Amino acid sequence: MAEDAAAVAAQMAEKLIVDADGAAESGDDAEGEAVQGGEGGAAKKKKKKKKKKKAGGGGAAGSGASGQTNPPTVPVRKLFNDVFPEGEIQWYQNDQRWRETNEEKRELERLEKNMYNEVRQCAEVHREVRTYIDGWVKPGMKLIDVCETLENSVRTLIEARGLEAGIAFPTGCSQNHIAAHWTPNGGDNTVIHVDDVIKFDFGTQINGRIIDCAFTKTFNDMYDPLLHAVREATECGIRESGIDVRLCDIGEAIEEVMESHTVEINGKEFDVKCCRNLNGHSIAPYQIHAGKSVPIVRGGETTRMEEGEFYAIETFGSTGKGYVREDLECSHYMKNYDVGHVPLRLPRAKQLLGVIDRNFGTLAFCRRFLDRAGETKYLMALKNLCDNGIIQPYPPLVDIKGSYVAQYEHTILLRPTCKEVLTRGDDY
Repeated sequence: MAEDAAAVAAQMAEKLIVDADGAAESGDDAEGEAVQGGEGGAAKKKKKKKKKKKAGGGGAAGSGASGQTNPPTVPVRKLFNDVFPEGEIQWYQNDQRWRETNEEKRELERLEKNMYNEVRQCAEVHREVRTYIDGWVKPGMKLIDVCETLENSVRTLIEARGLEAGIAFPTGCSQNHIAAHWTPNGGDNTVIHVDDVIKFDFGTQINGRIIDCAFTKTFNDMYDPLLHAVREATECGIRESGIDVRLCDIGEAIEEVMESHTVEINGKEFDVKCCRNLNGHSIAPYQIHAGKSVPIVRGGETTRMEEGEFYAIETFGSTGKGYVREDLECSHYMKNYDVGHVPLRLPRAKQLLGVIDRNFGTLAFCRRFLDRAGETKYLMALKNLCDNGIIQPYPPLVDIKGSYVAQYEHTILLRPTCKEVLTRGDDY
């Protein structure tokens, strides 16, 4: 009898284990009952609830956040719980290698933790928006619709808050021989064509910390070698950058890489040329061009890069002359960073300046942004502000007609211990 009772008890215990395993695997959140055996009768036991994975926060630099919608509508702050992934880390070379393990430099980085997190948030917004735009834009679309979709996505993902957070400058969508500084003004009906080479250059900012990044979109494989040449040149510029590096040395290295390429377009062979009067640049809070220029040809400044600086490393490759000039209707404007008080006689100009100060400060803006702010009939007042040196116009920059210009750009941060490519993604 004792042996029979023991056998029965063993069978019941084994059954409980099997039942418990099955319940755990099912992931059912409801509570169940299990018979525990013995002469005392049945007792209730709660099953453990299986934890559900959160929808967001699983992203990494370059991949975008899991849980983002298509088109993107979820602010990245909610997906990453306010802790954003760092960009690509590149270590300094030669006589700067000591920085990697220096405790003093590491402590300097810890003190800047919050600022680093803000610029990484800007970079994540840029990655997610550009990934969507790159896959969504098609021939036949109006460029003004593409720009407004892009800009509204940025405002949503960054949770735009006036000058505190939002768009850093107008969306550049320069076509073909137009190299930079072109965005559609209100009422523009320019349409994308299948053989267009379009440079999408847009920026994000939080507390004035600007992310400036650009890529080139085409719909014809014929242009792939041109894009490859420019992307390779930009990567060279990033690789050569670092603390105490001379700006002219970066330009020389970029030119050597860029102009080693030739491309064939419509059966004709072209040498790829650097647009020699376009440059990368340093970035400061609320100041997109902070004073230092990173050339893309040899012969630039001997000024050196310094610890803590932000740089937009960008290159432009052209099948034309490799030299740009101002042309076409102006759309980009920006208040001069160092302008003092300038007396204005025109009341409408004073009123418009107040609108610009409140909405853009020293960040770049375009006429569409003024339209969005509710301004009308402002062109005369805007011209008056330009004539008085308060506002600087930035007309489109173009190479010769019939040529094609491509652009790639990343924002880098020269941290005390390493170089961080903030805008690195899976795309480029």
